[in-house]
Amino acid sequence: MNTRNPDFITVDLRGLKAALVSCAQARRESVSVLVRRAVARELGQSESVPQLVVDTGRFGASHVPRVKLSIRLTTPEAKRLAVGAHTAQMSRDAYLAGLITGVPALTTGASRTEEIVELIKSNAQLSSLSRNIHTLSRLLYQGKQQQARVYRDLLDSLDRDVRRHLVNAAALMADLRPRGSSTDTIHRSNR
Repeated sequence: MNTRNPDFITVDLRGLKAALVSCAQARRESVSVLVRRAVARELGQSESVPQLVVDTGRFGASHVPRVKLSIRLTTPEAKRLAVGAHTAQMSRDAYLAGLITGVPALTTGASRTEEIVELIKSNAQLSSLSRNIHTLSRLLYQGKQQQARVYRDLLDSLDRDVRRHLVNAAALMADLRPRGSSTDTIHRSNR
């Protein structure tokens, strides 16, 4: 429910409406924004940031109040927004919020799908390592040293493989987090 009481006035523009609308469209802003700025300038006041109308009945996944925002885009821009959101497998509002907050996976042009596939492959390799370690420990427990030696090379490369997986996983998670967040990782350049 909108409990805000906006200050409305009606003005006879005496033939200036077409020019006002044209000017607002050229600047890609609403007529109201253009008029408020002109009135504030005429009154010698600084232009304030518009107040957002918070819908206290709508909360996002993080339980932060959400606001409805109306924006004007050209048709090609709106299509790019829709295609970008679809490609990222996100809603348009989540995609736009990610762009605004600087989520690297959205702003760098990197494909989230490719990064997720890379992480899935790495998880599969770790799963294979786990099975091999289990087989090795079983062979050693049974006293089958000759057969266990086959897995020695595996043990020699295990540390490197696990560390590479952790770096890839950390980089992917960092790419899904807004830039400048307190948990941003320095391992991103290690990919």
